[in-house]
Amino acid sequence: MIGDGSTADTGKQPNQPDKPIPLEPGETPPQFVIFSWDGAGEVGNGLFPRFLELARNHGAGMTFFLSGLYLLPESKKRLYQPPNNPVGASDIGYLSDAHLKETLKYTRQAWSEGHEIGTHFNGHFCGGSGSVANWTPAQWNSEIDQAVSFVTEWRTNTGWTDEEPLPFDYHRELVGGRTPCLLGQDNLLPAAKERGWRYDASSPGGRQMWPEKRHGVWDLPLQGIPFPGHSFDVLSMDYNILANQSKNTTKGMPSRYPAWRAQATASYLAGFKRAYETNRAPFYIGNHFEEWNGGIYMDAVEEALKGMAGKQDVRLVSFRQFVDWLDVQDPRVLDRLRSLEVGQAPPGGWNAFFKASGTAGVKGPSGAPS
Repeated sequence: MIGDGSTADTGKQPNQPDKPIPLEPGETPPQFVIFSWDGAGEVGNGLFPRFLELARNHGAGMTFFLSGLYLLPESKKRLYQPPNNPVGASDIGYLSDAHLKETLKYTRQAWSEGHEIGTHFNGHFCGGSGSVANWTPAQWNSEIDQAVSFVTEWRTNTGWTDEEPLPFDYHRELVGGRTPCLLGQDNLLPAAKERGWRYDASSPGGRQMWPEKRHGVWDLPLQGIPFPGHSFDVLSMDYNILANQSKNTTKGMPSRYPAWRAQATASYLAGFKRAYETNRAPFYIGNHFEEWNGGIYMDAVEEALKGMAGKQDVRLVSFRQFVDWLDVQDPRVLDRLRSLEVGQAPPGGWNAFFKASGTAGVKGPSGAPS
């Protein structure tokens, strides 16, 4: 047990992929796909267990960005002191006790099945003077400290003594997050670096290219992907597809649901295909446990994952597992990969591409060929 018993050190996380190794000379890079979930609370719609089962059936790792407030009972909301907002305020609702217990249950299960537990912070403030867009690095540190405390002290805050602890040390587990509404990354990154975080997934408007670090932290942005029927790309998240379909409502015309569902599925698969058949850039998909427009985006995500799983070289992993792989690659190899534009295949194939740069036989950080 750690602290008040809300969390516990149960040893090495189960169900992890093999230890990552550097690319061999001229080797085709894997196609990484990372499915992630903002908020990651179970609110009685069965979506958390649905996607745990989907991941289990297809050998997928995922990242669940847990909102700290989802483990704080509303009766204790005054424990939350959000920067630039009233005490206890939140732009997302507090969970009922029953849903808080379900969130604990599925968070335990997620980690035990090999998934990553990151953070979506707390109050989800996107507008007005209290928006996370305006927070300073010090305020981000306060927000993170509070998110960690709500996860690591839920037993004290709820008074529940018959619930099992979360089976991980959150201080070690937490190595990255995604900000509300993809806002505020510039001031978050100094705080993230100070805390030893390994990545941040908050940047909006990324492109399907190999990533780089900002402030010493891997910057893993949601990406623009093809949007069938349109000449522009759409951001690789359920909400952004919705915003281009039913505009400002989550309850659009039911008669349009089948076409929108098909369009969302095709968009995810087009983004995957564009990377898989060309530069092999990692593909990030952001989601919420939601039932917008009749749940069509949840269906689209499921169908897209099924369409990607099992293909040669495809690895469905968490953000943490992906940066584990990045961190053992030779920096010169990653630089070479970053030279490929969106949808650009390596000229002459992967072996020739690496040979042309003189990186086909370089030694990786572990001494193995990369």
